[in-house]
Amino acid sequence: MFTIGSFAIIFDDQKRVLLCHRRDIDAWNLPGGGVEMGELPNEAAIRETKEETGLDVSIERLVGVYAKIERDEFVFAFVCRAVGGELTLTDEADECKYFEIGEIPANTSPKHVERILDAMEPGHSPVFRRQTAASTKEMLRQQKR
Repeated sequence: MFTIGSFAIIFDDQKRVLLCHRRDIDAWNLPGGGVEMGELPNEAAIRETKEETGLDVSIERLVGVYAKIERDEFVFAFVCRAVGGELTLTDEADECKYFEIGEIPANTSPKHVERILDAMEPGHSPVFRRQTAASTKEMLRQQKR
């Protein structure tokens, strides 16, 4: 059975991207998560962003649909715009911060970095990509070596 994830890529006026630092592991990622039963991926991105950051967002465009190697999972990524709310700490994130693209922390999920870079490509056609980058857990293991 397939699982579906949905993530928001939020840029501020200075073209910095919003990342959340996870409470459960030392890693940064885009706000997002699993799509719930009866929910569309765009609705999940809006809900997850509110839960993880305190921000209300609107969807601007679909960046892409991603598949993971050897997993029955699709992930949707959307460029979103903050339209309300305030950045707050949550049960899932102990820090939310905007980063310059060249200053994204090394402990950011490689798959999320790929999605951010796709969002920055000129043109607005969504990509359909099988992601082969390391998982967050693999990345953290490699950094410990």
